[in-house]
Amino acid sequence: MDVIRVHVIQEKDRKNLTLRFRDPVTGKHVKRSARTASRKEAERYAHQWEHDLNEGRYQAPSKTTWEVFREQYASEHLAGLAPATVERATVALDLFERIVSPRMLRDVTAARVSHFQAKLRERGRREATVASHLRHLGAALRWAHGVGMLVKPPKIHMPHRAKGKAMKGRPITTEEFERMLDRVADVLTSTRRTRNKPNPDPPDPAVVESWKYLLTGLWWSGLRLAESQELYWDRDDKLRVDFDGKYPMLRIPAHLEKGNKDRLLPVAPEFAEFLRAVPEDQRIGPVFKPLPRRDITERITSQHVGRVITLIGEKAGVVVDRTTKQVEETVDGKTRMVEKEVVKYASAHDLRRSFGERWAARVMPQVLMQMMRHEDIATTMKYYVGRNAENTARVLWEAAKEIGLGTTLGTSDEKTATAGEAAAVVNRGNETA
Repeated sequence: MDVIRVHVIQEKDRKNLTLRFRDPVTGKHVKRSARTASRKEAERYAHQWEHDLNEGRYQAPSKTTWEVFREQYASEHLAGLAPATVERATVALDLFERIVSPRMLRDVTAARVSHFQAKLRERGRREATVASHLRHLGAALRWAHGVGMLVKPPKIHMPHRAKGKAMKGRPITTEEFERMLDRVADVLTSTRRTRNKPNPDPPDPAVVESWKYLLTGLWWSGLRLAESQELYWDRDDKLRVDFDGKYPMLRIPAHLEKGNKDRLLPVAPEFAEFLRAVPEDQRIGPVFKPLPRRDITERITSQHVGRVITLIGEKAGVVVDRTTKQVEETVDGKTRMVEKEVVKYASAHDLRRSFGERWAARVMPQVLMQMMRHEDIATTMKYYVGRNAENTARVLWEAAKEIGLGTTLGTSDEKTATAGEAAAVVNRGNETA
């Protein structure tokens, strides 16, 4: 490593002396004022600055523009990540850019990040959404620091406010799921016009059945929507159900796994039986092939599939969440923020939530973690296991009624149950939950 030497020089038309050194990386001179005309004091400042430079404590201000940072971050870092991660990071940085409008990368300060956080809340963003945007922003700034674009990343204070409901939706009931199946044909019905009058054009029964098959598969499997579209009968480079062993297994290659690891995971028995019902000579290509309403050759995208499922949930009237958001409204040329209720209807992910809710009452958290393919047991505990207090209470009270305890426990004229009796009834309740 080159040793940096700081020199004291006298520049023309300057009363105070100047400190100067040559940057060993760029070869350019770097100068700053000694703020004194005394050579002795200037030499002392030069010695201290020289020491800091050689110890690595001095860092020059970043001259990287926000635009250059975005371009390099996208091409050098995001390009190697999973598509879903790239999309979330891009959304977070786009939002920050619109709200804060940084010109230089060094303009991203702790105060501006705090302002960004406040504006997100004003717009009605959930705390989980705010935290997600901040994580992606923080990761981008740490990368910029690591490659020398940013002197020091700002301190980002993550939200620690009460989060309320952990889920954006909720598990749906069996009755609600059956309602969704009943309304599939209604959503897939196209409208054609005859003499300016709309006439319903019923969908091909094969199209309807393909969508019902997908919904049922999501209900029994707990697969994420994107995973279901990558599930194949006969491709090792895709998700694949393996029936060769004693128990059916789900093989997930690393590039399709959220945790970026090759995985071999158990398949829920109901889903295995659902798949076994398909004749062996038909187990070719993708497992789920929801057919388009129109005659097109290419396979429809996951995004389109997700939108159709949400339309089915809306048609069936399955509301999974209601929230109030701040939105901009323009009246008579004046823009103001108003509150608007946002209704969320059942989506593909709510079918996955239903799967997790059912199995949370049947298996231990560690097993459920594998079935849901969570990276961290904390995620399983937060979203599924912790939600079962009411279900557990229901089972306990039903057990109490079955053995004759009634609603007032502990009185002398009631039957006294042994621990074994109570445990047996609770176990039966869990088996049917």
